[in-house]
Amino acid sequence: MDNKSVFNATVCVIGIIFCLIHTINILLKKDRRKDENNLLVFMLFTAFHFAVYLTFTIIKMTYTSNAFIIGFYTSFYVMNNFQVFLLFAYAISYIPLKKKTHNILLAISLALYAIFIALDIANIFNRMFFTAVDGVYTRSKTMIISQGYQFVTFAMVFCLAVFNKKVTVGEKISFAVYCVIPLVAIIVQNAFPGYAIAYLSIIVNIQILFLFVNVRKNMKLADEAKKIKDAEVKIMISQIQPHFIYNVLASISTLIKIDPDKAQQGLDHFTDYLRANLSSLTKEGLVHFSDELRHIETYVSLEEMRFEDRLKVIYDIKAKDFMVPALSIQPIVENAIKHGILKKIEGGTLTFKTYEDAWW
Repeated sequence: MDNKSVFNATVCVIGIIFCLIHTINILLKKDRRKDENNLLVFMLFTAFHFAVYLTFTIIKMTYTSNAFIIGFYTSFYVMNNFQVFLLFAYAISYIPLKKKTHNILLAISLALYAIFIALDIANIFNRMFFTAVDGVYTRSKTMIISQGYQFVTFAMVFCLAVFNKKVTVGEKISFAVYCVIPLVAIIVQNAFPGYAIAYLSIIVNIQILFLFVNVRKNMKLADEAKKIKDAEVKIMISQIQPHFIYNVLASISTLIKIDPDKAQQGLDHFTDYLRANLSSLTKEGLVHFSDELRHIETYVSLEEMRFEDRLKVIYDIKAKDFMVPALSIQPIVENAIKHGILKKIEGGTLTFKTYEDAWW
C-alpha cells in the first residue's frame, strides 16, 4: 500500500468514526428537533460515503480497469452532490426561514441536483468530466463544471446564514467556514493529486456542524429553558407571598374554635391553592381557562374568608373555551383586591367577566 492509499484509507476510517460518534449522540437525544433529524441523515450518509471510498481505495490496490474506474468515480460524483444536497436540507431547516421561502429554496436545490446528476450519468457516455485510460482516472478540461451544484449550494448556504438577522454571529461564522473549506480543499488537492484532501475537509466540516452549530444550539436552548423555569419559579413564589400564607393560616386557626366546618373548608381551599401553584411548575405552554378559573376561585374564596363582608365577588363568565398562560390572571385579581377594594374601609365588589367577540 503506497503513501496515498494509506493517507486516504486513514482519512476514511477517521471520518467513519466521527460520523458514527455524532450519530449516536443525536440518536440518544430524546427530543430531537427537525434540523437535528436532518443532521442525523447527513451524518449517516457521510459515514456511508466514507465507507464506499474506503472500499474503493482497498480494491484499487489490486484491481483496476476502465469500467471499474468510471463506475466508481461516477458513484462518487453522484454521492458528493447528494451529500451537499443533504447539507442544504439541514441548513435551511436550521436557519430561520419563512415556510414559503424554505419550500422555494428546496425546490430550486432539487432541480439543480437533478440536472447535475443527469450530467454525471451522461459523463459515462460522453466523458465530459472524466475518463479512464489504462485503469487510470483522467480529468477532462470541463471537469470543474461537475462541481457546479456544490459551488452554487455552498454560495446559497453562505448567503442564507451570513445575511439572516436571526442567525447568531457564531452560527454565521460556522456556516461560512463550512462553505469556504471545501473550496480551499479543492485548491490544495490540485497541488497534491491522489491525496483525498477533499475528504479530509469533510471531517473538519462535520466537526463544525456538530460541535459549533448543533451542540452550541442545544446549550443555548437548555440555558433558555432554565431561564424560563426560573421565571416560572419566581412567578409561583410571587403568587404565594409569606404574609398571605400567614394571614390565611391565622384566619383558619381562628375559625377552628368559632366555626370548625368553615375552617375545614378554608383549609381545603388553601391546599388546592398550593397544589395549583406547585403543579404549574411542571406545565409547559398554555393551560385551559377553566383550569385557571378554578385556581382564581380558590384564591378568591380564601380572601373572602379573611375579609368577609368587605369583599364581594361576582363571576360573569360567558366564554371559557380558550387558552391562557398558567398563573397569568391571578396576579391581576390579587392586585385588584389588594390595591383596589381593600384600600377602602367599606371594601367593594370585584367583577370577574369574560365574553367573546367576533374579530372579523
